Amino acid sequence: MIKTEIIVHRDQQRIKLDFPYDSSLSNKIKQIEGAAWSKTHRAWLIPNTEEALNQLKKQFQEAEPIEIKTVNNNTTIQIRHDEVSAAEIKPKIKPRKASVEIVVEGKQIQLKLPKNEVDIQFIRTFQYVRWNKSEYYWVIPTYGNNLELLQNYFGERISHLEFKMAPKPPDISELKNLKPVLTLAALNAEDISEIESFRQWMEQKRYSDSTVETYVMAIGMFLRFIKPKTSAEAINEDMRRFVYQYMIPRKLSFSYQNQVVNAAKLFFKLIRGSVLITEQLERPRREHKLPNVLSKEEVKLILNALPNSKHRTMLSLIYACGLRRSELLNLKPANIDSKRHLLLILNAKGKKDRVIPISDKLIDMLRDYYRMYKPKIWLFEGQNAGEQYSETSLQAVLKQAIEKVKIMKPVTLHWLRHSYATHLLESGTDLRYIQELLGHKSSKTTEIYTHVSEKSLQKINSPFDDL
Repeated sequence: MIKTEIIVHRDQQRIKLDFPYDSSLSNKIKQIEGAAWSKTHRAWLIPNTEEALNQLKKQFQEAEPIEIKTVNNNTTIQIRHDEVSAAEIKPKIKPRKASVEIVVEGKQIQLKLPKNEVDIQFIRTFQYVRWNKSEYYWVIPTYGNNLELLQNYFGERISHLEFKMAPKPPDISELKNLKPVLTLAALNAEDISEIESFRQWMEQKRYSDSTVETYVMAIGMFLRFIKPKTSAEAINEDMRRFVYQYMIPRKLSFSYQNQVVNAAKLFFKLIRGSVLITEQLERPRREHKLPNVLSKEEVKLILNALPNSKHRTMLSLIYACGLRRSELLNLKPANIDSKRHLLLILNAKGKKDRVIPISDKLIDMLRDYYRMYKPKIWLFEGQNAGEQYSETSLQAVLKQAIEKVKIMKPVTLHWLRHSYATHLLESGTDLRYIQELLGHKSSKTTEIYTHVSEKSLQKINSPFDDL
């Protein structure tokens, strides 16, 4: 029996066809003009027209007589086959062998079934579904009602349904007692080939150069750690050991651990036959650090302490426009639009461009610098013409300045960017504009500056003052 219901789909009335899976029925419905499979409703839809209904009736009448029964003022239609003997049905419909196997283990559903394009089309409607090339089964996350949807779809075709106990999580105390790994084995030719393929894949996906290098280095360290295992033999337990035996003893940061997980999630999706379940890789708890901010007086002391006009212009530009270190060093003279009082930041973090207003004071400083140094390619160049100024040299410039003015804080270049954002907020600039000026993708990233704004904090009166 096929049950159909009139629904509104994409602002049009459509007839939803609901029936247990049968490839012969699906093939007939495909021939109806305007028929389409809906991922949203997980059913076939046809136009709600007399012509479509006639085509539907014709498709089934060619096989055997049918009856169309209208219920509830044409809101529901039932199409059923007339009762016939088993002998009559047998030559017309070949029973499908119930050969669908479902195994639920941990946070994943393993689905084995004979190849069928209609089934595959349905399976691909699930989020984060993937094909296990070595074991020849589909892997679907268990969240939501995914298992129920699979059971409803395959119905009597399911020959095996098994719920395996999820592997017991490792005893954390045992992991902590493991000895730190002091030396790592070398990579073999196969490892190097896999890592190079991973690099090429990331470059083809247009990941930034710094991200490519970080992820490639992280995967290289992990593959060296798990030796003599190969990448295909790596399991989730190896990642946990990597954290306890390698990262924690070396006091590697939260962000590095997070980058390793990011790299592994990408890398092991490309490895054939990998048994590591990327969906179950655990991230460290998110840090909630406040930005480090200098006062306006401290910023002024630092900038005035630089006798070299190039050094003073570089640090002034970072603070005056809230630039990242890489954004400053990648600037070219053409990025300055002095007539419109704008600085153009191209291809910054996240492959984003943005514009930042610059004042007459800063334009005059940049003109004086340009007349003195006459850069060829980059706005700020090293000792050799056309050579980009180095990151370490720029950090050394700041270090000399803070030592000269005797600021006892571990100031970095990024502190100037944080100070720019905080001082804008304290002067009354809307948070949405600050987000655009900094190039933040999410407003939540920009909101951290509300926690360190001096203007906001000074409005709070301590109860101690009322004693």
